[in-house]
Amino acid sequence: MTIRVLLADDQALLRATFRILIDSCDDMEVVAEAADGEEAAELTRTHHPDVVVMDIRMPGTDGLTATATICGDPGLSATRVLILTTFEIDEYVARALRAGASGFLGKDVTTDELLTGIRTVASGDALLSPLATRALITRFLTAPEPGDPLAPPERLAALTAREREVTALAAEGKSNTEIAEKLVVSPLTVRTHVHRAMTKLDARDRAQLVVIAYQSGLVRPVPPPN
Repeated sequence: MTIRVLLADDQALLRATFRILIDSCDDMEVVAEAADGEEAAELTRTHHPDVVVMDIRMPGTDGLTATATICGDPGLSATRVLILTTFEIDEYVARALRAGASGFLGKDVTTDELLTGIRTVASGDALLSPLATRALITRFLTAPEPGDPLAPPERLAALTAREREVTALAAEGKSNTEIAEKLVVSPLTVRTHVHRAMTKLDARDRAQLVVIAYQSGLVRPVPPPN
């Protein structure tokens, strides 16, 4: 199956470069380009891409607003948003994850990292390294903005004991393979538990599952060292 990609960035040269790289792959293609957030949302509704590669800082409607619009539209539930940012960890990225983004890449990303990132997000997995996950959680995700309440603990009642355990380990930034080794099960079993937890919690993807795990109190952040 071909992964359909929409590029949203105000820099035409960067979009052109990414298009060449993506279109050179047999398993993906660029279906549209947008120069700002409003256009990105409109084109996403028109083309229903699998992945939107979204810049945060754009004139007019920014990438954060566009991400919230796309991820909040029930008709676009199959579309994933991959954030591009100049800074690997910053408040804008955390806000994008709260809005429903599936992960992020730095703008200095290598060719292989970009293509792997798109494939990862398209598959339904979150593109969050363990270091990035811990930093984001500790600094931002457990401190909601005004009007953004924490997820109630009772939301976790639908999970089995094993699903809670797997969700907690995923929230610590562990990969399916690492979780499998710790629990002495297969990675496929871990993936099944993760997807069942996502379904029960109505999480768009693994990134939202991580947010819910922390905001509901299933896992608590470790204070950063001084």
